[in-house]
Amino acid sequence: MSFMSDEVKNYINREISWLSFNERVLQEAKDPKVPLLERLKFLGIFSSNLDEFFSVRVGTLQRMIDAGFKSKVMVSDSPKKVMKQVYDKVLELRDEFDKIFVELTKELEKHNIFIVDETQLDKAQKAFLKVYFQEKVRPRLIPVMLKDIQSFPYLKNQFIYLLIDVRKKWDPNGSKFALIEVPADVLPRYILLPHSSEKKCVIMLDDVIRFGLDDIFSTFEYDSIGAYTIKLTRDAELDIVDDVTKSFFEKVSDSLEDRKKGQPVRFVYDRDMPYYLLDFTLKRLKLQKFENLVPGGKYHNAKDFMDFPKVGPDSFFYEKKHPLPQKHLLQLKSIFAALRGKDILLHYPYQSFDYFIDFLREAAIDPDVSSIKITLYRVARNSNVINALINAIKNGKSVTVVIELQARFDEESNIYWTQKLEDAGAKIIDGVHGLKVHSKLCHITRNEGKNTVHYSCIGTGNFNESTAKLYCDHMLMTSNPDLTFEVEKVFDFFVHNYKVYDYKHLIVAPLQMRNNFKKHIENEIENAEAGKPAYIHAKMNSLVDSDMINALYDASKAGVRIKLVIRGICSLVPGVGGFSENIEVISIVDKYLEHSRIFIFCNNEDERYFISSADWMVRNLDRRVEVATPIYDPSLQEELREYMNLQFLDNTKARIINVHQDNKYRTGGDSPHQAQDDIYDFLKKRVEHEDVL
Repeated sequence: MSFMSDEVKNYINREISWLSFNERVLQEAKDPKVPLLERLKFLGIFSSNLDEFFSVRVGTLQRMIDAGFKSKVMVSDSPKKVMKQVYDKVLELRDEFDKIFVELTKELEKHNIFIVDETQLDKAQKAFLKVYFQEKVRPRLIPVMLKDIQSFPYLKNQFIYLLIDVRKKWDPNGSKFALIEVPADVLPRYILLPHSSEKKCVIMLDDVIRFGLDDIFSTFEYDSIGAYTIKLTRDAELDIVDDVTKSFFEKVSDSLEDRKKGQPVRFVYDRDMPYYLLDFTLKRLKLQKFENLVPGGKYHNAKDFMDFPKVGPDSFFYEKKHPLPQKHLLQLKSIFAALRGKDILLHYPYQSFDYFIDFLREAAIDPDVSSIKITLYRVARNSNVINALINAIKNGKSVTVVIELQARFDEESNIYWTQKLEDAGAKIIDGVHGLKVHSKLCHITRNEGKNTVHYSCIGTGNFNESTAKLYCDHMLMTSNPDLTFEVEKVFDFFVHNYKVYDYKHLIVAPLQMRNNFKKHIENEIENAEAGKPAYIHAKMNSLVDSDMINALYDASKAGVRIKLVIRGICSLVPGVGGFSENIEVISIVDKYLEHSRIFIFCNNEDERYFISSADWMVRNLDRRVEVATPIYDPSLQEELREYMNLQFLDNTKARIINVHQDNKYRTGGDSPHQAQDDIYDFLKKRVEHEDVL
């Protein structure tokens, strides 16, 4: 296959594929079988995803357009054409979003739950809001009179503002325009109002401000006041200036300040805003010829639906399922002792992340532990992982932390934790020059008699107890010397970047991951051509890298059966006769975020199993430090095999990925299967009956 000539028709554009993924999120909001307030949360997730998409991907497209970039290699079409496709798709999804929101509000009203505005309040609610406004909201508001200043105030990235139109009908020139930032970063976006009987009312902070407009502008004479929402999204890419006089820590800090001034990539406004006010605003912002002007509804930043008040019965929410115990960790008080007996594979959120925190806590106070090394990409707001590491330092352990300062949108948090850990006495390694450290590794050294024994944790997801409750991930905990020796070599590489080790067990990017996985694919091709069993089963967040996709196409044409679970972007085109007909791709969107990466290669029925921190994207394979670990324990291989089988059986939440990007649900089968529920039940039986598969 000729890469340059056939790329456009052989690959799905990544931006369009990503929007297709977000459409699957929107499908969950539309699905009447999803609990009612969970559907509202999916609207919030959809909105949050779209904000990040514009900040990152559309920002990149805009940079390419501004630079006169016309090549199709990076985006499978000209950047301008892709931008037009993105804009059209976003408007289509926005219309669908509005319809679903109306449907959900009607459903809520059937259960006597009402989202009201400032015009729908009874006396008791008005009295409550008058006090709430004066005590909580008014002190946070800073109205800016726009006609009294020469330049328009700076609009923060993805903050919501109200444009105020204070009108005098008899004196249009005396009308006032004002701007008010909605302080949703410090106040709840949704306020539960006093209610009588069974009727419950919720009002948005935006409407609380509208309620108080008369009070704010009481010194002016006017006939009417209108308030219209606007939001500006800015390019979120960091430009790291190569200044040799500054540390990398300082460069990232400076770049974060520059991000706040990033170029506009989307301007959303209330479509009911008077033309004269919109025209005034666009001229002042110098956005008259801006392409991504998006007319929206009365409210923006629907991502706040994720924090909607907990009203209504339990049936409005997903059933609470407690994390399952890990049988082998229950049998022994010491996790070190358990790992000396066998490898352990944890599956989040079905099993508790607390096992890992307990492991760190045990290491922190164990007199025989000499050192802890860990990579951190994203951590929880009040991180127990960080607390355990600081405790280890206080107990005399050597603690080394490789913390990635360029973890997108977590840079400020990681700078904060870097300072905390450094103040506590940790040795900080702020990544590798030119590479992001995305691997999920923890390495503990312990003196046992005359021997030094190493223990390692290798995962697919972050060491983050908050996301571990929502993201489906895996972590291998092991004392296998073949693996722990090589984990130690990865940490050596972080300190001495010139030392390159020839890994025999781990697969490490960017050193060998691309070539290693391609060799596994080529091995399947050779077996298929020799008439031997050949298949590849894999699970990833994103499949974008054209080199890896081409290898899968070649495998399909050779007769290798390929089954993929791709949650997000999938640039591969499956199911094309004579080309990719042996490739089946599904995407599962359900109550948890599918985040793990699993790879299974038939290897002539001597299967090879891997879990990894890396997707098959250029950035993961070539520009990040990533680690995939083999799973050697046969019982853990069986767990992963069944885990994948249950995903492939899903005919409830699985969507078929195809060239049309139409997100049709996968149906059929003798009985209904929902992978996330089935996996929980499987692991539960595994605890109760160790030999059950």
